[in-house]
Amino acid sequence: MLKKIFLFLLLALIIIQFIHPKPNKASGQQQNYIGNVHPISEDVKSILAKACNDCHSNNTKYPWYSNIQPFDWWLTNHINDGKKELNFDEFTNRSLRYQYHKMEETIKTVKEGEMPLNSYTWIHKDAKLTKEEKNKLIDWAGSIMNAMEAKYPIDSLKKKK
Repeated sequence: MLKKIFLFLLLALIIIQFIHPKPNKASGQQQNYIGNVHPISEDVKSILAKACNDCHSNNTKYPWYSNIQPFDWWLTNHINDGKKELNFDEFTNRSLRYQYHKMEETIKTVKEGEMPLNSYTWIHKDAKLTKEEKNKLIDWAGSIMNAMEAKYPIDSLKKKK
């Protein structure tokens, strides 16, 4: 009986290797990319590329283990959750209030060390942000908020309390 269970599980593991979700791969510059509207320095682009874009853009650089199930399903779910929360490639397609609030959240989560996630930095050691890198991201997000405040009425950026 134990042998049958083991063989069934082994067969199931082999079969699921042929079932993969659609990869998060886009080609070319994205129409609603945040950098099309808000300037991003090369330093910040580099930080976003190594620590944020895999889960918060339309283009993920997949690690080798993404070819193995069930890891691919777990990664896809993780990426989809990240993109739902904040997608830099769809950023300007959202309301001004959303954009402003996401920059507030970026500042908060980076300051508090919530982003990038520990589960990501555990494998991607280079994604661990230094104090200087955190400050650059915080300053960048703050500059976007300041630019928005200068351009739009504040009630289009913040909910009334």
